[in-house]
Amino acid sequence: MPTTLTRENLLSFANEHRDEYEALLRRFVETPTVSVDPSHLGDIKKGVELTVETLEKFGGQVEVYRAAKGNPVVHGVFGNDSGRPTVTVYNHIDVQPASRETEPWDTEPFVFTKKGDTYFGRGTTDDKGPALTALFGARAAMEANVPVNIRFLWEFEEEIGSPNFETIITKAAKDLRTDSVVVSDTVWVSRNRPASSAGLRGLLGFILRLETATVDTHSGETGGASRNPIAELMQLVCDLYDVRTGKVKIKGFYDDVIPPSKKELEDWANCGFSVKDFKKAHHLKKMRTEDPLEAMKRIWGMPTLEIHGVVGGYQGPGLKSIVPPRAEVKASCRLVPVQDPQKLKRLITAAVKERNPDVTIQFESQAPAFRTVLEGPLPQALKRAVKFAFKRDAVFVRDGGTIGAMTSIEKVLRCPVLFLGLSLPEHGYHAPNENFDWQQASGGMVAFAKYFEEISNLGHG
Repeated sequence: MPTTLTRENLLSFANEHRDEYEALLRRFVETPTVSVDPSHLGDIKKGVELTVETLEKFGGQVEVYRAAKGNPVVHGVFGNDSGRPTVTVYNHIDVQPASRETEPWDTEPFVFTKKGDTYFGRGTTDDKGPALTALFGARAAMEANVPVNIRFLWEFEEEIGSPNFETIITKAAKDLRTDSVVVSDTVWVSRNRPASSAGLRGLLGFILRLETATVDTHSGETGGASRNPIAELMQLVCDLYDVRTGKVKIKGFYDDVIPPSKKELEDWANCGFSVKDFKKAHHLKKMRTEDPLEAMKRIWGMPTLEIHGVVGGYQGPGLKSIVPPRAEVKASCRLVPVQDPQKLKRLITAAVKERNPDVTIQFESQAPAFRTVLEGPLPQALKRAVKFAFKRDAVFVRDGGTIGAMTSIEKVLRCPVLFLGLSLPEHGYHAPNENFDWQQASGGMVAFAKYFEEISNLGHG
């Protein structure tokens, strides 16, 4: 017979375990698992050990899978009944860098700080808070004897593009077999409107470098005759895309773009997106457009080129009148279906060499865009679980971010991937003062427990 969980009992479960959840989130946040920085390799190791300890404490059978290089993937198994459906929850435990010295953090980024019902610290919302929320939801379902096998797949390289993830899960594919995957690493439209992502943009990162001398030179003695690498890279950036409109000027860049469908645009127009709220949540003073639908097209449905940093020259107080010897630009493109990162590498390289052949280009992390299923029993089960927990219908939108592991999961494990995100725009993905809150955590525990029950009931008449 189908099982039945009540919202009241699940909320009671969440409140009873609140102290445990917060204590565990503190331990995870205060383990700075920064995957991009080699100096944090020791913290990655500690994070893996903490993950294994946590999953085992919750009753899971745990395996750590590794590639020849890079960071591992941890797999936790809860239930192994071949007569029951199996669902895997994916999250990542690595985080972005953070520094109070260079960013306007109000608290220490790797110190868990609780203010009322809000938790501050790097990783609270991206993605340690949602990961632990799903784990507590699983515990609630298991304690209620929901007949479903639950797996947890926690990665430590997502923030650098999951370079070894596909290799790892390919080797371990037999052990990782599952009927479906659900991901808790996406953002709602607003606190008042739950959102499930129907797709993610891809990513292609790169660094442009130019060296024209070996040391700083006097701008009075050499200026005018010497080449300025910062200025040349700034010119190159303006040649590659229109910095006012965001339109990319690289030949062929938009050739493979599949624009949002009419149905998607209708859904987006009715999803409750507000430019005013979007600007407030992300601390934006100015935007390229104030039209809501146009803004959604730009962040969910169209590719971009963005500049993340310019390095070079004098950075101290006051003015030092030199011509710098070298400079670099850190940049990336967000991609949409069905753009191919390999093709775009060739297009970008050709465009750079055509405009300034002395500039070198180094490509970093990459991932194609991803689309999920929108019709069928699984999306409907997910929507029912979200409405059960938050008393509001979820809307299917897209997410402008990238999770490189998704295409690998779909390719290797050959199963549908859905998104049960819990984060809000104001939670500050990748931003100073990143935070999560108990309202989303407790509601998320209820939603995940209910989703596991919905999965268990799908096979019944």
